[in-house]
Amino acid sequence: MEIIEENVHYLKQLKFHNPFFMDGMQKAIDKVVKAVNNREKIIIYGYSDVDSIYGISILFLLLKYLNADVEYFIPDDMDEEYRISSESLKDYIRYLGADLLITVGCGSNSKKEIILAKQLGMEVIITDYHEIYEDCKQAILINPNKKFCKYPFKYLSAAGIAFKFCEAISMYYKIKGVYKYIDLAMLGTISSKFPIKEENRTIVDVGLEHLAATNNYGIKALIKINRFKEFNEGMAVKLVESVISTKSVVGRIDNARIAVELFTTHDSYRALQIAKYLNKEVLKK
Repeated sequence: MEIIEENVHYLKQLKFHNPFFMDGMQKAIDKVVKAVNNREKIIIYGYSDVDSIYGISILFLLLKYLNADVEYFIPDDMDEEYRISSESLKDYIRYLGADLLITVGCGSNSKKEIILAKQLGMEVIITDYHEIYEDCKQAILINPNKKFCKYPFKYLSAAGIAFKFCEAISMYYKIKGVYKYIDLAMLGTISSKFPIKEENRTIVDVGLEHLAATNNYGIKALIKINRFKEFNEGMAVKLVESVISTKSVVGRIDNARIAVELFTTHDSYRALQIAKYLNKEVLKK
């Protein structure tokens, strides 16, 4: 495809690796295209950590842009092994009518839960970075740390991998504007434990360039209420810290869901109100 060659050239200019170097990427794109074209229900599943919030938001925005039938789901608890919750699958996600489940930053070691999802009629795509302890052929696994995966950079965050997934989707659909989500990927990368080097350095540097002219209403609202003037890495760290309170588990999970709404709303007034609410929650720490 012509646009793919053009995008690959652009990726090289920005020192991004081709997302199709990620093992399983083509199969995952085929599943997404089928779901979008057939108006199948897509559920994005992620945890309440800040990195996942940004990753969920990136994927949700792009799929919404493609007019997909998509919702996101954040479970009420966080498993230490970052597994999918079987209770969530049985009690909530199945009743949303899910045909395709896509995880963000979790699920690599969810063999039993993936089998359950398949029994409930769902296809599963795992996007994750965690070390893999159990192999499951029932799902498509996009994880740079997967055995035999030739992707050259192994330290992408949940948001970074979600962004690479969206890069690949954009190549298929010939979308040139996917880099407008790089600011979200940048914030997710900064919030993660991963070193800011190589491709993460590129994500952060390009993301900071986009930050001053961001078209994301949620980021604009956070910048406004915090009166940020300089767009540098220190400011980005403060922006990340203004998103979510960790005072209580329940509060964190509720605020995670609200934070995803903040970064995915197309209503500037709504974004401002959510940003003000989250800012008050953070001050309660």
